[in-house]
Amino acid sequence: MFYTVPDDAWRPYQLYRHTLGTDRSTDVLIYQEDDELYWMGVGKTKSDKYVIVHIGSKTTDEELYLDADNPTGEFRPIQRRVKGMEFSTSHHGDRFYIVTNADGATNFKLVSAPVSAPGKENWTDVFPYRANVKIDGIDVFQDWLVVYEREDGLQKMRVVNLNSNESHYIDFPESVYSMSTNSNPDYKTSVVRFTYMSMITPNSVFDYDMKTHQRELKKQREVLGGYDPTQYETKRVWATARDGARVPISMVCRKGIKQDGTSPLIMYGYGSYGISMDPWFSSSRLSLMDRGFIYTIAHIRGGGEMGRQWYEDGKFLKKNNTFNDFIDCAEFLIKEKYTSSDKLVIDGGSAGGLLIGAVVNMRPDLFGVALASVPFVDVMNTMLDETIPLTVVEYEEWGNPNEEKFFKYMLSYSPYDNVKKQAYPNMLIQSSLNDTRVQYWEGTKWAAKLRVNNTSSNRILLKTNMGAGHGGSSGRYDYLKDIAFEYAFVLDCLGITK
Repeated sequence: MFYTVPDDAWRPYQLYRHTLGTDRSTDVLIYQEDDELYWMGVGKTKSDKYVIVHIGSKTTDEELYLDADNPTGEFRPIQRRVKGMEFSTSHHGDRFYIVTNADGATNFKLVSAPVSAPGKENWTDVFPYRANVKIDGIDVFQDWLVVYEREDGLQKMRVVNLNSNESHYIDFPESVYSMSTNSNPDYKTSVVRFTYMSMITPNSVFDYDMKTHQRELKKQREVLGGYDPTQYETKRVWATARDGARVPISMVCRKGIKQDGTSPLIMYGYGSYGISMDPWFSSSRLSLMDRGFIYTIAHIRGGGEMGRQWYEDGKFLKKNNTFNDFIDCAEFLIKEKYTSSDKLVIDGGSAGGLLIGAVVNMRPDLFGVALASVPFVDVMNTMLDETIPLTVVEYEEWGNPNEEKFFKYMLSYSPYDNVKKQAYPNMLIQSSLNDTRVQYWEGTKWAAKLRVNNTSSNRILLKTNMGAGHGGSSGRYDYLKDIAFEYAFVLDCLGITK
């Protein structure tokens, strides 16, 4: 058995080998990663042939491999780290399939290399780089290869017959949707399982036969209360940012809503780490839509919805694009009469809380209500404290504040540091006492400073969950109580009583 051990900052940095039946004190230290930028993980290939150790920062990867039939052997490198080069490896036959951004492939490409000599000098293109298509990952089977792609903000599944080299795409029924790979541990099957949903279609698990092109619905999440998806509609609209970038917005509402500026609207945003906030279904959201709400997700820069460059254009010294995009999306929705500023609710958590904190400082007049959960808002104090878990690895997201250019730029948008005397919207700030990612005092300090500087009569409410961590309440029903609390706050602020 191979396992990793974390350091004091909860960063996995040591890899051990344990022989079952022996005392743990005799375990062998295989590898130790001392660079605080790098995390480590270990697992087997789907083929069960190799054990792979992945060592990665947010921008650089390294991988080692070992024949699984020789567990006491020596790990060998697939490819040593090269700053800025990312890759991940799968196995098939006598070759490794590798998804990488090497050689300027910003949106990643697929290469392969012989197992006997897998270094970069032996990589050959399987699917060469295409600037308009991002490769998110792959799934390898004995006779099939599934490539997960992203084009124009939408996910695609490309199926390749490894024997004939023929390929095809799986069709999806809606214009706005979300898809993800499900557990596919069987290497020899011709069936790939995936999860599909949209903002009106509940989470649905499908088995797709790659031979026959037939799909079978295995399970769809039940929605209680007589849910009828035909009563709702979902679509994607595009806002134009101030620099000309086109920003997609996913939208769902009850059919028949008038586009006259009278509808309350929630706009959710995140925009960090290259994470794609693809449209998802929420049964709790139905109670809002039945009250006339429109729910939207702004796919702003800093996320990964539009490809890797979309992420690169919203980090480091370009972080303000994230905030500007969100503001520009809000102005678009108001201009197009989907809502009005006094009925516009904005929502974000964690790094999305940073987003909410930044935009209410920049344009407090644009929003009626702001929701910020476990918000990363005390940017300077947190990023200057290397003893806090995640701080050092976050240098590759926000920048290292010990460097003057990053210090000044981060200080220019840090929500806590930029609170000033002005009229803020109604705000609900929620923190968790046991949060190891964003400590509870960030939201607490921020709320106190907002209250001192707020010149409006709007409420600034702080709620600290004394029994939760970064993900909020974990009980089967407790998380629903948290959602109900948020909704009650929003409805009360907007004067909606039914």
